[in-house]
Amino acid sequence: MTVKKSIFITGASSGLGRALAIAYAQEGIVLFLCGRNKERLYDTAAICKEKGSITYTYLFDVTDAFAVQEAIINANTVHPIDLVIANAGISGGVLGEAEDSVQTRQVFNTNVNGVLNTVLPALEIMRKRGSGQIGIIASIAGYRGLPSAPAYSASKCCVKAWGEALRGWLYSQGVKVNVICPGFIKTPLTEVNRFPMPFLMTPEKAAKKIKRGLDKNKAIISFPWPMALAGWFLSAFPSIIIHPILRHLPKK
Repeated sequence: MTVKKSIFITGASSGLGRALAIAYAQEGIVLFLCGRNKERLYDTAAICKEKGSITYTYLFDVTDAFAVQEAIINANTVHPIDLVIANAGISGGVLGEAEDSVQTRQVFNTNVNGVLNTVLPALEIMRKRGSGQIGIIASIAGYRGLPSAPAYSASKCCVKAWGEALRGWLYSQGVKVNVICPGFIKTPLTEVNRFPMPFLMTPEKAAKKIKRGLDKNKAIISFPWPMALAGWFLSAFPSIIIHPILRHLPKK
């Protein structure tokens, strides 16, 4: 089988990562699927294999830098990785409970360090090769620090800014970097929310939008557009105006 593209996806055992894996699965695609839950990860891999892709699985937690690096090196040995999607992430604050110190550190460790652990070893390989693509899953919540989800919005703001900076830095080196900022997606991450989630979409629909944006090498893949526009306005308004409004948002 002629290989068209090889893709490394973290958080592929459920939610958006699973949907992305299935969206890419077809003849000629090599998928390296990563996750923490063995049963769900193998289930995702089985579906992808049925669609014709060559599929490999890696069980690890993205907070384990050594395990992630080893998986990326191994995957690149099997077939040079064309695209890495740093998708794995968690959210803090459940049912209005305040984010305590343990939750805050867990969110930053997964959403920031987990992205660093995934992207840095991949970049080392791609920069030497002079080609490759990195997709970083941030969030519209990362456009501004939200009192309703301090750790989550701050962690997504961090990886959003880092991805934007990497794109310009690596432009001349042949490595593409894309920042993905979705709104609300129906996943285990949002199932605990007990407040209205405007424009809530299925992970399958979100995956199609992301895939299309990555194919076009869009700098920022932000959707749905009404929420993306609202996120931009939140970032643009001065604090004296926006903070009194944000304080009334429902807490996660």
